[in-house]
Amino acid sequence: MMNNIETERLLLRDMKLEDKNEIFEYRSDSVTNKYQGWIPKTLNDVEAFIKQNPKEFNKPETWYQILIICKENNFIVGDIGIHFIDNMQIEIGITLNEKYQKRGYANESLNGIIEYLFKKLNKHRIIASVDPNNINSIKLFEQLHFRKEAHFKKSLLVNNEWVDDIIYALLSEEWGK
Repeated sequence: MMNNIETERLLLRDMKLEDKNEIFEYRSDSVTNKYQGWIPKTLNDVEAFIKQNPKEFNKPETWYQILIICKENNFIVGDIGIHFIDNMQIEIGITLNEKYQKRGYANESLNGIIEYLFKKLNKHRIIASVDPNNINSIKLFEQLHFRKEAHFKKSLLVNNEWVDDIIYALLSEEWGK
């Protein structure tokens, strides 16, 4: 389990089974989530997704999903996926409910988790894999001072279609400069 992380307006915490309806509401929206590899079709899909989340946070070779909660109303804003590639490198991704986009929540929540990963867990490098058509995500990671490291052509099979992949990265020594 992960320790809760608080930012000015948000709480980052573990998922619980009782969150499944709210998660399904935004994750099942295939238009908003067109760049995502996972779009649940049923509540059972979400329940399985929650149950498969590792029990241990910071375990190499696992994906750990956390929720982004608005402290003002206690609603789920979205979620962050954290891939512990090894002991020192992380991949992150974010999904936001369309109702909560364009309010700075993505930037604020990622700032919170990046700070935690670099300062509390002493990670060396964080990467993000972004579809080149996902302009909002590209802008987001550039605002967070990630640098574009690679553009791979038709390297990922998403929803039965080969798509390009852009890799953004940030080193711990670059954070906060």
